[in-house]
Amino acid sequence: MINLAVFASGSGTNFQAIVDYFTGHKLIRVKLLLCNRAGAGVLERASNARVDSIVFTAGDLRCSNIVPDALLRYDIDFIVLAGFMLKIPGNILNAYPDRIVNIHPALLPKYGGKGMYGLHVHKAVINAGEKFSGITIHMVNEEYDKGSIVSQHTCEVYPNDTPESLAERIHKLEYYWYPRIIEKLLVRDS
Repeated sequence: MINLAVFASGSGTNFQAIVDYFTGHKLIRVKLLLCNRAGAGVLERASNARVDSIVFTAGDLRCSNIVPDALLRYDIDFIVLAGFMLKIPGNILNAYPDRIVNIHPALLPKYGGKGMYGLHVHKAVINAGEKFSGITIHMVNEEYDKGSIVSQHTCEVYPNDTPESLAERIHKLEYYWYPRIIEKLLVRDS
């Protein structure tokens, strides 16, 4: 069995889509949620899905062994970032080379980097007059949104779009494609 750890900071809608997709899977399971916000909605989703969770601070991530020890204790094979807002430190990157994936709500390399998340991204896309947006699934390295691109999926940007209406279409792409691309990566490598 391939054990996934999901890192998330928010409400956990992508986490939920991933858990739902892999429930009952013959090769892959979500074994652990790691969260840097004690009140995040994703924690309730993990509890409801009977996925163990660990809460830590940004300081813990950078300066303690809480996260690396948990990854070892739960025998984690692959890490999925799903709305996780902190940079992954070098010790974890080194322990999981080419085994950490992220999703970004735009077509990288445009509209990526620190501060480009959620509605900030969609507003920038609309303000730039882009005709298309989408999602980018990419490997994680030491720079925000700079890892190798695994997959991109697009949707049209309509003239009357708001950041919220564009976000709704982007979320649909995320929920559908992210678990399927994770599966492809893992089945390819197993």
